[in-house]
Amino acid sequence: MTRHVFITAGSKGIGRKVTETFIKKGYYVTVNYRQDTTAVDSLKEALSTYSNQLLLIKGDITNRDDIKRMVLEANQVFGSIDILINNAGPYIFERKKLVDYSDEEWDEMVEGNLSSVFHLVKEIVPAMREKKFGRIINYGFQGAESAPGWIYRSAFSAAKVGLVSLTKTIAIEEAENGITANMVCPGDILGEMKEASIQYAKDHPVHQAPVGRSGTGEDIARTIEFLCEENSDMITGSIIEITGGLDVINRYR
Repeated sequence: MTRHVFITAGSKGIGRKVTETFIKKGYYVTVNYRQDTTAVDSLKEALSTYSNQLLLIKGDITNRDDIKRMVLEANQVFGSIDILINNAGPYIFERKKLVDYSDEEWDEMVEGNLSSVFHLVKEIVPAMREKKFGRIINYGFQGAESAPGWIYRSAFSAAKVGLVSLTKTIAIEEAENGITANMVCPGDILGEMKEASIQYAKDHPVHQAPVGRSGTGEDIARTIEFLCEENSDMITGSIIEITGGLDVINRYR
């Protein structure tokens, strides 16, 4: 049986590496994108030999009607979704304190990083239950499980820390249905490294992380692929740091 993966914002950045990994492993992959048609065209060209496995759907994950439409279309093309990867995560780069956020900015952070997961899970999990198989992957940030304060990133961090608890709750509630839920927490993967290979990082070493190189999109994709395998069902409710050891350093030593 060929599994069907649904990944949000899977046309560029880390999401693109995840898409490429699953496609090349033989999965059907539905990719949601919001508006960057240049990235979509680049992905289609790069994966042209896998076109029969790839579906690209435009939509806004903060819009509930869009979510319903995208899930319906994906199901019609490739059958019900087996793996949900919530890769999308709106982020405000401007540094500002909590009281300086507009209502619209706060709503975008919470809807895009937390509520969208709820709505996607509501649409997708019932079919997973019928199959007695499902994999749900959410994204956090380094240290999310310990609920740290994050100055100037209050809305984003609040949503992601809420998602930590939601991930664990889904894992408990759906375990009896063969469904796992886990979170990956990438370290500081910047710019071109989001779409880079591990070999590229090894060839361009940096020394901030104990392992001596930057993390890459391939590191995240490899971890997610493993978590989604048939026999990875013992791993559920886990918050997995992928930082090259940065998360275990005592910064005050």
